[in-house]
Amino acid sequence: MDNPLVQPDPGLFIWTIVTFLVLLALLAKFAWRPLLQALETRQQAIRKALDDAQKAKQELERLNAESAQIIARSRVEADAIISQSRSDGDRLREEIRQKARAEADHIVKSAERQIQLETSRALEQIRHEAVELSVMIASKIIQRNLTREDNERLIDEALRQVSSRPQSAIRNPQ
Repeated sequence: MDNPLVQPDPGLFIWTIVTFLVLLALLAKFAWRPLLQALETRQQAIRKALDDAQKAKQELERLNAESAQIIARSRVEADAIISQSRSDGDRLREEIRQKARAEADHIVKSAERQIQLETSRALEQIRHEAVELSVMIASKIIQRNLTREDNERLIDEALRQVSSRPQSAIRNPQ
């Protein structure tokens, strides 16, 4: 049982080697170089993509750091604004208190002046009435009727004496 495929044939062997070498040369020239170039191009594209990803990662980290700084600055500024607002509120509250106190003092002084004026008027009226009463009593005592002009003259004199009396009493205490 001799199988012709199993028996070595030197011609077939040489042709097989030649065909293999020709096919290898053709593959090397037309297939391997473009395939290797495509692999090299793909490898470069992958490297570039990895480098871009690394740059993007670094940029993202930088942006994260910047945003953290911005947030920290914003918090500091917000705290400063809140603190300033509180101090402004305290200052405004104190100004309002001072204005209220000043206004209350002004009202009290005005009321005191008004009271003094009213007291002076009342005293003046009491003096006037006392003088009129004194004149009436004096005229009844001396049984003489005074004319209205005499009455007014006596009132004016009495008022001058009464108004000068407290001042002289203050100047010359005895």
